[in-house]
Amino acid sequence: MTAGPQSTAPRTGVPPLIITEDNHFWFEAAKAGRLEIQRCAACAALRHPPGPACPQCRCLDWDTIQASGRCTLHSYTTIYHPKDSAFDYPLAVGLVDLEEGTRLVADIIDVPPTELAIGMPLEITFGEHAHGAILPQLRRPQGDSR
Repeated sequence: MTAGPQSTAPRTGVPPLIITEDNHFWFEAAKAGRLEIQRCAACAALRHPPGPACPQCRCLDWDTIQASGRCTLHSYTTIYHPKDSAFDYPLAVGLVDLEEGTRLVADIIDVPPTELAIGMPLEITFGEHAHGAILPQLRRPQGDSR
């Protein structure tokens, strides 16, 4: 048995973004420095990640609200390997509870992993990632009295 042809193209662990009719608003808002959340037009349930139907009532109609950007660290992990040139290591990735009630996963910046604690306040900021995408990032609140 012989192996098939091997690619010599450089590999990166960062998959390309998949923009759909249901999530394009989210990426456009991120480019403008805003975090928007889908809201069901029928029952007003908020949902993230974006999707075509409300998970509560299955309604296909929705609008968006702008999130405050305030959040609390629910869980996190620190990634040390495998290393990819698209990221700085160690890479802390957090799951946060947004003030509005939904959750979001994003890179944590400007907080050393040893200083992270479940329940700590964070806020959303935006930064450029692989493929030129502008995506949410998490950081300590700037000028917040919480």
